[in-house]
Amino acid sequence: MRLRIPLYARVLAWSGLNVVFLALLLWVLAGASLPLESLLSGLSGERVQRIADVLVGDLSTRPRTEWDEAIQRAAGVYGVEFMLVNEREERLAGARLELPEPVRERLRMGPGGRRGGPPPDWDSRPGRMGGPGEGDRGPGRSMGNGMGGGRMPPPELTMPRAILRAGDPLAYWAIIHTPSLVREGPRPQFARLIVRSDRLGTGGVFFDPRPWWIAAVAVVFFSALWWAPFVGSITRAIRQMTAATEQVAQGRFDITVSEERGDELGRMGEAINGMAKRLEGHVQGQKRFLGDIAHELCSPLARMEMALGVLEQRSDARSRDYVEDVREEVRHMSELVNELLSFSKAGLHSRTAPLTPVGIREVLERVRMRESSEEDAVALEGSAELTAMAEPDLLTRALGNLLRNALRYAGGAGPIRMTACREGPEVIVRVIDEGPGVPPESIVRLTEPFFRPDAARTREQGGAGLGLAIVRSCVEACRGRLTLRNRSPKGFEAEIRLAAAEASFREPTT
Repeated sequence: MRLRIPLYARVLAWSGLNVVFLALLLWVLAGASLPLESLLSGLSGERVQRIADVLVGDLSTRPRTEWDEAIQRAAGVYGVEFMLVNEREERLAGARLELPEPVRERLRMGPGGRRGGPPPDWDSRPGRMGGPGEGDRGPGRSMGNGMGGGRMPPPELTMPRAILRAGDPLAYWAIIHTPSLVREGPRPQFARLIVRSDRLGTGGVFFDPRPWWIAAVAVVFFSALWWAPFVGSITRAIRQMTAATEQVAQGRFDITVSEERGDELGRMGEAINGMAKRLEGHVQGQKRFLGDIAHELCSPLARMEMALGVLEQRSDARSRDYVEDVREEVRHMSELVNELLSFSKAGLHSRTAPLTPVGIREVLERVRMRESSEEDAVALEGSAELTAMAEPDLLTRALGNLLRNALRYAGGAGPIRMTACREGPEVIVRVIDEGPGVPPESIVRLTEPFFRPDAARTREQGGAGLGLAIVRSCVEACRGRLTLRNRSPKGFEAEIRLAAAEASFREPTT
């Protein structure tokens, strides 16, 4: 027995797995626990460092009297506050900020996380900034790499940084330990650049949204990949069921929907298959019953017509008109019964009719000779080499009904054309007239039994509304498709599409 899992349970389970997958992905990328300071340092530390490098480089080229102006200009550009302090937490330049205790605690820690200033042997290393023999070259002349004499500190000691959230009200702080900009005493003095911002996203200093956008896009991308097979399986099943129900609505019951799914869609597929089989049985039974009734009515109607003929010969002149009226009604009844019999036979053969290659030009000529007189203008267009797979009698009956309708309702409006051509794997046969057409809202119902659009078809013109229903049954028995449409600016067109036979691939002889 197949395990049945409701669709909503599948959706919930798939959603849960998606959340677990994303959580594992974030855990791998960010670590099991990631405090705010580490997160800010990882995402924004490099940007803060670059800003500090630019600002310190600018200060190193200016006299100390211009440092406040340079720092204020940088603060206006980035929307944050800058303050430069020395090792004793004395302000050297920039804004006058009140430092909270956590910030002061970090200030007391030198490069590499140690308390105090630079390494003990910093000023005694030969060739280091501020070492023996270098002297004080004045503001902006003590940095190497193009910004003064001497060489820069080792990379692991160059401008270490700390980012934290502290104060009342809470604010975001960054502390960057910078190389010496001034010399006080026997060794160079380290300075600290302090950056403060009330909001995380101000100026993009502490928070750069681009990594988060990339992460969001990655989450959406991986979620789409995760859901694609699940949603694809649902939409495929729905498309298959939609196509099947459309075929059932068109009277084609030989459909099969997959029943392999173990959810509501699988049960729906089973229901559609069962419905198609039952409808096919009902329709076939109805047509068989209709055919049996029509067959049984043929004999008494024939006897009635014969008796009326005898009665007409024996009646006087005054009664003969009444007898003729009754005989005309019996004739109409006989035609109706014959059409019912043809309709039921065409429907019963829709699944069992054997298909053979049929020469389309030959069928068109036979239909024209049988249905039209010499004065009727019926033009034929089509190659003699064109063949299609069909049942000859059913195809002849379908084309005969179409041509008969065109002659009856549009014969006097202009020439009627019967054309045949090849399009890919199909042979297309069309019957085209120049008549008034039918109301657009009636086209979809023209092939329904006993339907007649009153605006274009009246009882006086004849017909019981079975002609096009018979055409449709015959075409479907030939595994073809029937399309009816109005032409612009006037006229009506009936199109039959059949599978092309191999003979259609032969080149015409010259």
